[in-house]
Amino acid sequence: MGNAFRLLYGHCCKPTASGDSESLGPHGVSSATVGVSALAHDLFHFDITSQVPEGLSKHVVSSKKAQANWYRKLGDAWKESKPPPKTPEEAARLVIKTLKRHQKADVEGLLAFYGLPLPHTLVEVVAQPPTSLPGGVKYEIHTLPVDAKAVADGDTVTVYVSITDPRESSIVPGNVHTAAVQRAEARARRDYTKADALHKQIIDSGYRVIPVQDEEILAKKYRIRLRGIDAPESSMPFGKEAKTELTKIVQNKSLRVLIYGEDRYGRCVGDIYCNGMFVQELMLKKGLAWHYKAYDKRPELETWEKEARARRVGLWASKNPEKPWDWRKDRRGAK
Repeated sequence: MGNAFRLLYGHCCKPTASGDSESLGPHGVSSATVGVSALAHDLFHFDITSQVPEGLSKHVVSSKKAQANWYRKLGDAWKESKPPPKTPEEAARLVIKTLKRHQKADVEGLLAFYGLPLPHTLVEVVAQPPTSLPGGVKYEIHTLPVDAKAVADGDTVTVYVSITDPRESSIVPGNVHTAAVQRAEARARRDYTKADALHKQIIDSGYRVIPVQDEEILAKKYRIRLRGIDAPESSMPFGKEAKTELTKIVQNKSLRVLIYGEDRYGRCVGDIYCNGMFVQELMLKKGLAWHYKAYDKRPELETWEKEARARRVGLWASKNPEKPWDWRKDRRGAK
């Protein structure tokens, strides 16, 4: 009894220190990382003690007796789910489905308590990864896991591809290969000054040595501009939210990217798929990007933007949000 909770809670992070409170929900956990584990922990605790967590009553309207009923139902639903929820979206859907006959204020209060997505922010992804390359695709890359710091904003991310990839292995410059070998030798003899200088040469050539688990991998750098969408700039309303959402989607994930060409800034313009999900679809449906019609006429992108507008999510909660291309144009004209 309780094994489904115990398995997940074994990987649960401790509540974040109060110094990082900006990213915390009322429960004291980060919605992007351990909200699911915190819920699993509380269900496991309720399974043993029949006690609901302290502080929940401040965020819901029903009594402690009603709360105990929720946790009983959620515990049964969690045990029956195969596999159990692992992402904030999966956990939120389980809560919403299990408590669908309960008051809206209670359901939303419980979700907020754990930093889980609220019902109106959840989206259904319909686009499937293509089984063959669509017309216009110049080439395809499969990346190493993406670092959170590599996300520049809501529509640009830097990725790396291992040179063991067949396409990459044939185009690595000889001086990069040589520098990588010499760097490894310098590190072996603990000459870190020399190793750092060689790594700078590698980076200046568009490559980097990436630590992955117990090994270091030489990889090619690509800056990817998400095709067909335009997210708010960082200093615009919802600019930070767009960057945060894209980070949540791709962080620590290996991506499949279909490259269509380059923009005037030297970025590769491409479609990104993450765990089988089309990233542009997610950003549009969550109301954190515009359909960039000037450069991409795909009707499905327009449809997804309209869905977000109708639900008034993300930037569409504003009556007349400024288009990022207009925002950029105004600032170029002001210089």
